[in-house]
Amino acid sequence: MCPTPPVMPSAAATGGHPHPLPRRLGSAALPSSASGRSCDSRREDRLLASIFLLADARASRAPFWGRRESGSGIYFPRPGCYKKAVLNDSAIWKSLRDNRRLSLIAGPCVIENEGLCLEVARSLKGLCSRLGIFFVFKASYDKANRTSAESFRGPGIEEGLRLLAGVRKRVGVPVLTDVHTEWEAKAAGEVVDVVQIPAFLCRQTDLITAAVRTGKIVNLKKGQFLSPGEMGQVVAKAQSAGGKKLLLTERGTTFGYNNLVSDMRAIPIMKRLGFPVIFDATHSVQLPGGGGNKSGGQREFAPVLARCAVAAGANGLFIETHPEPDRALSDGPNMIPLAEMPAVMKSLVKIFEAL
Repeated sequence: MCPTPPVMPSAAATGGHPHPLPRRLGSAALPSSASGRSCDSRREDRLLASIFLLADARASRAPFWGRRESGSGIYFPRPGCYKKAVLNDSAIWKSLRDNRRLSLIAGPCVIENEGLCLEVARSLKGLCSRLGIFFVFKASYDKANRTSAESFRGPGIEEGLRLLAGVRKRVGVPVLTDVHTEWEAKAAGEVVDVVQIPAFLCRQTDLITAAVRTGKIVNLKKGQFLSPGEMGQVVAKAQSAGGKKLLLTERGTTFGYNNLVSDMRAIPIMKRLGFPVIFDATHSVQLPGGGGNKSGGQREFAPVLARCAVAAGANGLFIETHPEPDRALSDGPNMIPLAEMPAVMKSLVKIFEAL
């Protein structure tokens, strides 16, 4: 049973805390009493406040979930305390593993601003509703593996989680984001429905363990350097930590310099591991480092590979999309324009239904 959180202090009452609540989240926007409010509603209130204190955890590396912030009266719930909102975890997992229904994990590569996230989420939600596709919105708060140190990485975890929580609540869709460290997994697990392990980090045992222990669905992306069969060891790590709700995502394999190749045999091979397999159509057409100080891409081939993957038995697609990919701040060359998504998804549904 969830504990009853104390009254939230206003920004003026934080006593000089290094991360006071911003003006737009001041006392007028926060509850004056927790009585008579659902656990779900209190969860939203806690999230909007707690993400502004994550920087303290980064500095100390000390876990702060499940305790009160000293002197502030703010309660940080343990992972798994506040669960329900858009759909509960069980319903989301049931939909993702339903072999009779295609799934789509899609959104912009990186969180550029709130307006972009809401526009893309609402557009894709409507499209998927019309086509009978289960939709999960994705966006990254930090692209930690950009080619150049000068490239845009995102708004950071505090602002990024706040925006993802807003998309989840205002659009009414499950959300996914990727994490890079154990403490990020704990923080993201309080906000998102699916925690993603990036392909480059798919063998990091401690990171996988931390993601699984959030209790959320975990998407394990296959590293570009792994064969499909080697994902069995990655799955075993997740299962040893208690993981039962896992997605496996194929995203291409390194093929010489600045290129990837997609072997569709990977899909049935990974499906033998007993979990849904997702095909990342847009990262599979990436040309890593092909742009000198950034990666290139061949977006015209993303729909082609997506169709092949569905025909090969993929349970769903992972697609990055943007209203104007050529002006996107990350991975523009391989993203599908948002206006083209209806035609792309209609063709994929036809193939899925023909199987």
